[in-house]
Amino acid sequence: MRKGRIVRYIRPLLIAVCLVICGANVVLAETSSSSNYQVSETQFGSSSTKENCSGQYCARTSIGDLSVGNSQSGTSTASFGSITPDEPMLEVVVDPGASNLGLLDTEHTASKTMIVRVRNYVSNGYVLQITGDPPKYAGHTLAAPSSPTVSSPGTEQFAINAAKNTSPNIGATPVQVPSSDFSFGTVEDNYKISNQFQYVSEDVVARSLMSSGQTDYTISMIINISSATPAGHYSGDFSAVVIPVY
Repeated sequence: MRKGRIVRYIRPLLIAVCLVICGANVVLAETSSSSNYQVSETQFGSSSTKENCSGQYCARTSIGDLSVGNSQSGTSTASFGSITPDEPMLEVVVDPGASNLGLLDTEHTASKTMIVRVRNYVSNGYVLQITGDPPKYAGHTLAAPSSPTVSSPGTEQFAINAAKNTSPNIGATPVQVPSSDFSFGTVEDNYKISNQFQYVSEDVVARSLMSSGQTDYTISMIINISSATPAGHYSGDFSAVVIPVY
């Protein structure tokens, strides 16, 4: 696994949000075998490493070289690409998104987005969790709905989703890189509903059920306050935790 950037967001008199990345790796070779034979990192077709030389010139065969990406059927998956190490790989990067925090009031919804990019190799997939306590100040913690709820200015709320929303106008559906033929990350049901948000620390927000190319998840946070919410500088630390599955 390669750690992504640690990004810290601070807005005066409002919310400091810190994102960290963590995960786990287990060494697992990718092989095919029978009682008598075993092959690793198998290639079918002409070898791209074979050269034919005459005098000062050489030609390298390219017909039948490896293609890049994954393929799947109802019961199995296959990975294709250049010769790679036989160790698992989990890559997680967090990019800053758009902020609309400003000064909180009871008539507007404050929001923040960030993009969590995940890809993995030689595993049965991964789970993505968001962990951490809702923002708090002087012993008061913002209320967080534990089931999907619409954003309601004037009602105290801290919640997230990973969907494209119109109220407020933030977020995006997952982006599969390079395409859905090669990348298979999906958002969990409670976090993929447009315009509905919830937050439970350590909830699984997204996952892939197989080795996958890159999936870019846009995590959107909303913050609403009520007339009874104490004034102050609210802060919270949150972690995007991605764990491979074997």
